[in-house]
Amino acid sequence: METSSNIVEISDIALEQILELRALEAVPDLTLGLRIAGVGANGFVYETAFMRPEDVAASDHKEQHGDLPVAIPETSLDQLRGSVLDITESGGLVIRNPNPATPQLATQGPTIELTGTVEERITQLLQAHINPAIASHGGYVRLLSVDGPTAQLEMGGGCQGCGLAAMTLRDGIETAIKHNIPEVTEIVDATDHMAGTNPYY
Repeated sequence: METSSNIVEISDIALEQILELRALEAVPDLTLGLRIAGVGANGFVYETAFMRPEDVAASDHKEQHGDLPVAIPETSLDQLRGSVLDITESGGLVIRNPNPATPQLATQGPTIELTGTVEERITQLLQAHINPAIASHGGYVRLLSVDGPTAQLEMGGGCQGCGLAAMTLRDGIETAIKHNIPEVTEIVDATDHMAGTNPYY
């Protein structure tokens, strides 16, 4: 049940899909962790991950959405207040945030200057922007190959096997790559998610 104290809203379709993904995880009663990791070219960079109850910090804001508990760090509360988690037409998780990305967060990361071939620029983007953003829950992404407009990526660490990894790829990583490297129009996830072992913060 949602209450007036909730920071975010979750659409019915997004809640249903997240609960379906959570049901596939080996550990029961996982919490959806949601936080702002920084600011990218298109605004806030978000992190979502399933967390064990014992991994939720005592200082985190906790709210309940149906059968889904959600935990948000104190540092992300103001920037996430009033946001709506929804599903895009392509099936990715999207956060509709009414709050502007603040200059304070924008100065936390290095300015990304991409040079070289398409492969080199994707690798630079992954190393300088995407991997630092998902490193907090042990995840990383690496480029396997580029074939014309198609880039093949592999997710590892905490992203490998995480039920939210496909959403992270579609809505976050894919958007960042297409925005910064316009030659790339398609992203293929070549990860063996069945081999993942630790899909948490």
